[in-house]
Amino acid sequence: MVSLVLFAVLANVFVTESAPAKDEIIYLPGLAKQPSFRQYSGYLNASENKHLHYWFVESQGHPEKDPVVLWLNGGPGCSSLDGLLNEHGPFLIQPDGKTLQYNPYSWNMIANMLYLESPAGVGFSYADDKKYQTNDTEVSFNNYLALKEFFRLFPEYSKNEFYITGESYGGIYVPTLAVRVMTDSSIHFKGMAVGNGLSSWEDNDNSLVYFAYYHGLLRSALWLDLQKFCCSEGKCQFHNNKDKNCQLRVKEVMKIVWQSGLNAYNLYADCIEGVPGEIRFDANQKQLVISDLGNLFPKHEMSLWWRKKLQDIYQSHRNVRLDPPCTNTTACSSYLNDPKVRKALHIPGFVQKWEMCSFTVNVLYRPIYSDMKDQYLKLLATRQYQILVYNGDVDMACNFMGDEWFVESLQQKVLVNRRTWLYDDGNGSQVGGFVKEFANLAFLTVKGAGHMVPTDKPKAAFTFFSHFLHKEPY
Repeated sequence: MVSLVLFAVLANVFVTESAPAKDEIIYLPGLAKQPSFRQYSGYLNASENKHLHYWFVESQGHPEKDPVVLWLNGGPGCSSLDGLLNEHGPFLIQPDGKTLQYNPYSWNMIANMLYLESPAGVGFSYADDKKYQTNDTEVSFNNYLALKEFFRLFPEYSKNEFYITGESYGGIYVPTLAVRVMTDSSIHFKGMAVGNGLSSWEDNDNSLVYFAYYHGLLRSALWLDLQKFCCSEGKCQFHNNKDKNCQLRVKEVMKIVWQSGLNAYNLYADCIEGVPGEIRFDANQKQLVISDLGNLFPKHEMSLWWRKKLQDIYQSHRNVRLDPPCTNTTACSSYLNDPKVRKALHIPGFVQKWEMCSFTVNVLYRPIYSDMKDQYLKLLATRQYQILVYNGDVDMACNFMGDEWFVESLQQKVLVNRRTWLYDDGNGSQVGGFVKEFANLAFLTVKGAGHMVPTDKPKAAFTFFSHFLHKEPY
């Protein structure tokens, strides 16, 4: 008994001395009661020049043995603190922009959650030279360096299982980082999960047209014209079709999905604060507000024109804010820019004002990969890693059908055919969506959820996250 007590004391001393004391959050404004778990906020140096802000919340279960899970939001250019404060963090921001409420379905109930603002220029992350042009490869390398720095600062977690998760453009961030981590034996990498991810530009675009038609968004004459001008021999190509008639019809689809006032992130949800314009002026902040991240049909002439317009705006008008359409970033921005909150999070005074998405990072970003097939196949070939691809089924930005097509294209052995999966909503079992399981890979839909699944369906999201970490059938 004495030896066990002594071991517990020594273990506690080790944790206290290992974790960076200067980064510990002692008091977080907005909470009626401070948490019982430890949390840290500071910087992970990806290089001498780039400093990525992290917020780490220890598990509310057994932090010494629960997995470490990295979370990356997408954009490119959007902050992972959106995941923490609006999706699955231990506390959620309230509409007043001042108050935090505890989240009963927080993912840190069963995991140590690491939220990383990436790349430099996003959120509180910064580069000394303020040069923020980057690309897929550089981001994955810098994220890997930041991860190595994390385990150097928190060596007590270096033996825990490690998972990489993310959503949206995280569909690129997560697998490109995973193939770097899988070669590092010092990290106990066990798998990855991608939510509503951009896994393939072509699949995402092609499937969106079908999604729009099957959900009643396109008139019959437009659908017939799309089939006439974009399809041949039973195969339709909407993604990068050179036929001018096809391009004109795809342009109509783009306008309906992205510019008609529909919520592209959740078809059945309203636009918060009304229908936004692509460009509007915020008189209070005296800045232009852009609402199109430009991830749909990037090869289309309309998208190329839009990217050129954004470049021109960037050159001539630097005070621009990037807000995804039909979302409200005011509460998060108000909270994180409160001087008391910045001080609690150890943010230096010279670091820029926090914004949900960085217009600068987005407009300067250079995508490299057209799909993630090679990365997935490298991971699957080892037969060592668990992979989950999940999608809210009413998202249009990265729709479920495109990711389902992508997963099927990997041609993995089917273990369990597509079926419903269940979760308990407190009143009994409910259908959470559908799941198809392959060897070391699963594709799962979440019924009635949009782009941010844990926001729309928090209990269902916690259920499949728990099954994923515990390697249980869905």
